Parts: sequence; structure tokens; C-alpha cells
Amino acid sequence: MMSSCKRRLCFLSFLSLLSSLCDCHPHVSRMVGARAASNQTARKVSHIAEEVAGYTDVAKQIIDLAVYGAAQNRSYRRLADFTDTVGNRVSGSQNLEMAIKYMYKAMTQDGLDVHLEPVKIPHWMRGKESAEMISPRVKKLAILGLGSSVGTPPEGIESEVLVVQSFEELKKRSSEAVGKIVVFNQPFVSYGLTVAYRAFGASEAAKVGAVATLIRSITPFSINSPHTGWQDYQDGVKQIPTACITVEDAELMWRMAQRGQKIVVRLTMEAKTLPDADSFNTVAEIKGWQHPEQVVLLSGHLDSWDVGQGAMDDGGGAMISWEALSLIKDLGLRPRRTLRTVLWTGEEQGGVGAQQYFNLHKVNLSNFDLVMESDLGTFTPVALQFTGSDSARKVMEEVVQLLAPINTTKLEAHGEGTDISPWMQAGVPAASLHVADSRYFWFHHSEGDTMTVQNPQDMNLCSALWAVVAYVVADLEKMLDR
Repeated sequence: MMSSCKRRLCFLSFLSLLSSLCDCHPHVSRMVGARAASNQTARKVSHIAEEVAGYTDVAKQIIDLAVYGAAQNRSYRRLADFTDTVGNRVSGSQNLEMAIKYMYKAMTQDGLDVHLEPVKIPHWMRGKESAEMISPRVKKLAILGLGSSVGTPPEGIESEVLVVQSFEELKKRSSEAVGKIVVFNQPFVSYGLTVAYRAFGASEAAKVGAVATLIRSITPFSINSPHTGWQDYQDGVKQIPTACITVEDAELMWRMAQRGQKIVVRLTMEAKTLPDADSFNTVAEIKGWQHPEQVVLLSGHLDSWDVGQGAMDDGGGAMISWEALSLIKDLGLRPRRTLRTVLWTGEEQGGVGAQQYFNLHKVNLSNFDLVMESDLGTFTPVALQFTGSDSARKVMEEVVQLLAPINTTKLEAHGEGTDISPWMQAGVPAASLHVADSRYFWFHHSEGDTMTVQNPQDMNLCSALWAVVAYVVADLEKMLDR
């Protein structure tokens, strides 16, 4: 056995040799440094994997309770009770006010710490509306006026129609648009691309002298169902009435126009915008035991459009964000950090309530660990979407492995959500729920958004995923790296 003195001499000789090598060969120094950094990273990843794996049993308890246990179908029942009682909940309406009071009472009775945070939101009213084709034949047109649209004169607008399929075609035929109702029959490519026609169609048509616009609903599927949504008037451009029509009627008028037939439509809308209304973001919490000032935020929005029940958009997202806290509370769990569910108001008008929440709380930006939003339905979960640093992504890749019992271990890029976008832009890690959403835009913003769309088992799975991810991230030793 070598003596301690000899070992020390050998070690010092090794350091001397290494130093001389590094002095003579800079690339050796870089290689040694890089190898050390790589080893450190590997050790860190290994530690993270080990720490997260320690939550396997807890994750299974949450999943079992949500999917097979006493909480099975609870989020679905809560959603049904809520939407059947309150109905749809458009910004500024009495129904939205009723919805906020309903959720405040329900979550308080559930044993959560609940409070309301006041905000101002837009108040647009649809009023009575109708449209009718009177030439080349008489036909009633199903319409839904678009949010923020002005109304027509009391007698309505009766005018010849110009049908186009794109903004480019409108520009080419601008001389034909003067004094006419422009019908946009744009094909559905994707919601993200096609929604521009709903958002900006009125102002683009007004620029070339149109008196109103009727826009093909932003949906890939229709059973003569119009879909509403918010639209934006451009500053300095005349505001003209605008509504969505069905895919079927847009295509009908396109075919008639292609045959050279003259089309005349009468449009009547009572739409008007009132002064901004008082409203609230609804907040429920489980306080963290070690770092109560640090927050993992879960969310969905409580408002909807004034058609259907708003069950899918976004009643489901709101309910699973409540259910996640219920599951954790029912199991007697309390994470290191605070779990905060926020049910946003005024989302459909562009995330108005959420922006005001951000403005109020951004002073504590560094204490927000992860922000989560569910606003693309609560169908069968497919993956968790995530935006954050590479090191945070490595943590989240381990976290989703805990979801193996429900086969949702995939982590995808790009968390999304209107309400969490201000936090994402400020660099806070963000996550969203990716579900099997191929049917989402069939019902989106239409009379078809009802409880019939929802499936209790899907909501169980979504609730389990939401609860596991939120709890584990909130309980890890360290916050996610920015």
C-alpha cells in the first residue's frame, strides 16, 4: 500500500505535468474544461432524473384518483353542472358575472383559498341580426355577427355582393367592391392562417369602399353552422358591419358568382359596443409549504362566446385547472411552492383579463416558476407542449415520464395560449395541453359548443396530466431555469 506522503507527491507531480501540458497546448486546456463541464452536466441530468423519478408513486396516486378512483368523472360533472346552470358567458354579460360568482362559491366550498382580482373588459352586445339573399333567389342566410362589429342602420343594408376568395383577389377587383357587400369565401388552411379573414376582413373591404362584409366561418367542417369570434377594426379605416356566414352559403354564393349571376343580400344587425364592464379573474390556491411566494400557475378562461354553452372553449380548460388542485388537496399533498389556478376573464377579446393580471403581478416575475394554460379542448391528451430553456426542457422531459400510466410521455415544443403569452414573452417557462383536437374547430365559437362534445374519460386523463405536472414542478428542490 502506498503511503499518504508518496500519494501526495504523485498527485502534485500529476498536477505539475497537467499544468505544463495546458500551458504548451491551449487545446488540451479546452478539452479538459469541456470534459469537466460535460461531466458536470451529465451529473446534473442524472440528479434531476433521480429526483423526478422519486415522484413515481405520488404521480400514480394522482392518476389513480382521477382516472379510476373517487374523483373519476368529477371534472366532467362539474363542467356539466356549471354550463347547464350558467350557459354561455360573453364578456360584459350578466351570465359571465354569474359564472364568476358560481366558481368563487364552488371552489371555496371545495376547501381552496379563493379570491377575485378586479379587471375591466370589453362589453359588446350582439342584438338581433339577420341576413337574407333576395336575388337570384330568396334564401335565409345563417349568420353570427363578429365581436366588436358595428351595427347596420335600423332598416338594414341591401346591396349587391362581390364574392372573393382572398385578400389578393379583393385588391385586384377593388374597383368592383365600391358600395357592395363583400363575401369572403376563403378556403380553410389552418386556424392560425385563415383567421386573418375574420380578424381583418371588414377593414380590408372598407378600404376599397365596401359597405359590409360576410365572411366564411373559420372551420374545416360545417352543418350549416356559423362560427363567431373577435374582429379588429384598423385605425383610420371606416368601420363597417361584419358577420360570419356558413361554409355552405359562402360556397353557394361563390358558385353563383362564377356563373355570372347577380347576387343581392339584405343584412340587418343591431350590434353595439358599450363602455367597458367590471369583471374579475378568479384565483384559487394551495399555498406552498416552503416557498409560498413562488408560483406554478394553471389556467383556463371562464368567458365564452354568446352561443352554445362554452363547454369546450373553455369550460373544460377551466374545470381541469380546478380539478388539478382538488386532486392534490384530496390526497393531502402540499408542494413546496404555491399552486395557483387562475380562471381568466375576457380571453375571447384578446386576453384582456390576463394582460391586466400580468401587469399587476409582473413585479414578481422571478417568482413565477411555470405558467400553464388549457384552451384547445379537453379531448384525449396527446402530449405536453413546453417553451423554456434547454435545462428546463430536460427537467420537463423527466416530468412527463411520470405520465406513462396514461401514455402521455411526449414533450413537444412551443407552449401556447393567449392568456399566458405575456409571461412567455417575458421568459417564464410555459406549458400547454396538446389533445387530439381534430374536431375542435368543428364546434369552436358556434352553437355546437355544448356538453355533447365532452367525454368524461378524456377529462379524467387531462385532469390527471395537469395535476401531476403542476404538483411535481411545484415540489422540486429548484425552480426551472430561465
